[in-house]
Amino acid sequence: MIKAENLTRRYGEILAVKQASFQIDHGEIVGLLGHNGSGKTTIMKMITGYIEPTEGSLTVDGLDVVEDRARIQQKIGYLPENCPLYPDMTVVDYLIFAASLKGLSGNNATESIRNVINKTKLTEVGSQRVQTLSRGFRQRLGVAQAILGEPKIFILDEPTNGLDPSQIQEMRSLIKELSRKATVVVSTHILQEVQATCNRVIIIRSGEVALDSPLKELYSSKLLEIEINKNGVDSKAIFGKVDGVKVVDTIDRENKEKIILEIDNDEDNEEAAARIAKQIIDKGMKLYSMQPKVRDLETIFGEISE
Repeated sequence: MIKAENLTRRYGEILAVKQASFQIDHGEIVGLLGHNGSGKTTIMKMITGYIEPTEGSLTVDGLDVVEDRARIQQKIGYLPENCPLYPDMTVVDYLIFAASLKGLSGNNATESIRNVINKTKLTEVGSQRVQTLSRGFRQRLGVAQAILGEPKIFILDEPTNGLDPSQIQEMRSLIKELSRKATVVVSTHILQEVQATCNRVIIIRSGEVALDSPLKELYSSKLLEIEINKNGVDSKAIFGKVDGVKVVDTIDRENKEKIILEIDNDEDNEEAAARIAKQIIDKGMKLYSMQPKVRDLETIFGEISE
């Protein structure tokens, strides 16, 4: 659906994006994560055809962004970080205008406008002028124009910006609903938004792809944390006899000992855990706890950003 190969963008002497390569398939919700100035917005602008790559190739639904920009833009619903709105228009008038730009007319336009107003909860402010709207309602209006016409791809730059907690929950639900029929790319610097809505994350650091991984794989761990009673036996000697397991760290806690074990990549975690538990029982020791040691996205992002 979206394929970038060695994507590069320069602004004069500034290298904003450097040889970024990734592929996003239909139906994915991908979080584009990074610090401010990391290159996220530049990548989104190139995907939407707003700006052209300096080097590399970028295709959307099999079309080249340079040669087929107009056709690509017909397939995309785009919410810029600061969505331009016309303050003197009413909400409905603005959506009618946006629909006309997307080639919608007649009953198709009317039905699409009614649909997006319901989805973004804009019914109560439909007749108000944009300049009278709160920041949250303006953000919702920006999302509404992006989803007009049910495009195949949604590019949403900071979609929850300015929303209150209940509106954020509604936006998360909407993003998941959109992914049933389309591809969604969400740019944000808020880790919780990626964790709550996305099934994959691409972390951008200094214009480069620092990490590209499904969240499930990112959270899966080959580390096991156990807590046992102290009995004067060397932990490495005990667990060194368990196939596919090695001791990474030990921490003394009064009469207990916490041990971090690493399971070989080709070993099944549950089977290895069963062998470890058996070894503990066979040695006459007490097992107080056993759980995977999982790193959260905040930890991973911090490590990559250092």
